[in-house]
Amino acid sequence: MSEKILILCTGNSARSQMAEGLLKYIGQSKYEIFSAGTRPSVVRPEAIKVLREIGIDISNNQSKSVDEFVNEEIDYVLTVCDNAQENCPYFPTKTRLIHHSFADPAEVEGGEETRLAAFRRVRDEIKEYLKNDFVKTINAE
Repeated sequence: MSEKILILCTGNSARSQMAEGLLKYIGQSKYEIFSAGTRPSVVRPEAIKVLREIGIDISNNQSKSVDEFVNEEIDYVLTVCDNAQENCPYFPTKTRLIHHSFADPAEVEGGEETRLAAFRRVRDEIKEYLKNDFVKTINAE
């Protein structure tokens, strides 16, 4: 059985959605990957666009509440923002909590290109972290 990974942020609209899409691509079906938010909203179109640029389609993803997962057996919870780490609900003791905060690209103001540049930067930071740190950490356990 594959390990279950839940990626958590506040809105489940940008960072956790990008991380879910990227980890599914990087993990190549090795893991069951989900994302959720402590206060879910709607998937940001910029997140969809910048992942599409690298061949990953998250256009059918929906924002979900972390409450949908509290009774699931999750192996790893990765929080990608400080708010989610602070408001992360209780998971069974076998669940490993990992935190790595990324800047919120949705907070960047300006025109479309300025916002897309912020989303690309965060996308690339998340991708590097997942490939070089997160996957190595969970594979070492």
